[in-house]
Amino acid sequence: MNDAAAPGADSHVLIDKGRDYLVPVYRQRELILDRGLGSRLWDLDGREYVDFAAGIAVSALGHGDADVLAALHEQAARLWHTSNVFYSEPPLRLAEELVAASGFAERVFFCNSGAEANEAAIKLARRHAAAGGRPPERRVILSFEGSFHGRTLATVTATAQPKYQQGYEPLPGGFRYGVFNDVDALASTLTDDVAAVIVEPIQGEGGVVPATTEFLQALRARCDEIGALLIFDEIQSGMGRTGRLWAHQWHGVAPDVMTLAKALGAGFPIGAMLVNARTAQTLQFGSHGTTFGGNPLAAAVARVALRKLSSPDLLAEVERRSITLQIGLQRIGNERGIFSEVRGRGLMLGAVLAPAYAGRASDILDRAAQTGLLLLQAGPDVLRFVPALTIGEDDLLEGLARLDSAIGGLE
Repeated sequence: MNDAAAPGADSHVLIDKGRDYLVPVYRQRELILDRGLGSRLWDLDGREYVDFAAGIAVSALGHGDADVLAALHEQAARLWHTSNVFYSEPPLRLAEELVAASGFAERVFFCNSGAEANEAAIKLARRHAAAGGRPPERRVILSFEGSFHGRTLATVTATAQPKYQQGYEPLPGGFRYGVFNDVDALASTLTDDVAAVIVEPIQGEGGVVPATTEFLQALRARCDEIGALLIFDEIQSGMGRTGRLWAHQWHGVAPDVMTLAKALGAGFPIGAMLVNARTAQTLQFGSHGTTFGGNPLAAAVARVALRKLSSPDLLAEVERRSITLQIGLQRIGNERGIFSEVRGRGLMLGAVLAPAYAGRASDILDRAAQTGLLLLQAGPDVLRFVPALTIGEDDLLEGLARLDSAIGGLE
């Protein structure tokens, strides 16, 4: 599509309502998304977009997947909510299937978001350390510069990016930050007062930066040496995003705990914490909980998402689409002089802006929306590409063409 026209009258009215009634914590673009199918979206005024954002790596099966819709409709006609005072079938089935698919886990805790999953993991780590006789001063949680683990007070403290923490002091104690991918630095940070390490196999908000195999192996070895837990935050990188079901499978390193959300529900809110045999009994009756976690609707949808995103055919397709996307981005980078690097794995890629374009990621996102492409950034200097894992070749190429047009229109 060509540059988008101004929003219509109804869109203006709704955008004004957003300004008037929503807490202004987001910088939303001035369009009202109305419907979607596959990797295309349409706004309220009928303008069409290629979706390279997928709801921040959430809509991994695209929009309007028939199997997801069928599962949701069937469960909606049966039972919506019970609370965790009672069992319902979908979360029990899902828990069994996640354990089988994980390759390491024994039990699952369900919640509603990635932040809640990481909050549960932090609490589990502290509880596990306490049960092992560690005093409070030896229950440190180690995370890494550039990480992002959530917006609750504990998870934003684990998020080692000061911009997310400013104004929320005093932050909870017992957190420490290390240097991502620096094995040598672990000698001074991963000391025997650390109860757990939480790390993303690929940092998302931090710029789409993959962990090295050497780094993850060093974390595993040192955690085993001092009795600390290793927590993999696979909220963005998991569920097939990298071409394997879990990003850590590329490195041959298993965690004690893994947190999931985003694509687990293919757009329906759900989170999960998976725990191995070592930690399966740490949280007992009354030690943690949530009203909506394991909601039958969410679990019914997540069962379909897990089944489809585990498909070897789909995972192989993710790798093929990744090559197409990387080649396209490198071509644009070479012709426009705009990218210094394309990094990541699978369909979780980051294009780093060249020095001449430093700080202009948001400008490019604005231009992209005007040319009919929905895109994300990972900081001011990185464009983030996390389309649906089912995106077709034609949509991928059209999105790249629109990105090229958007960049060509920059002043």
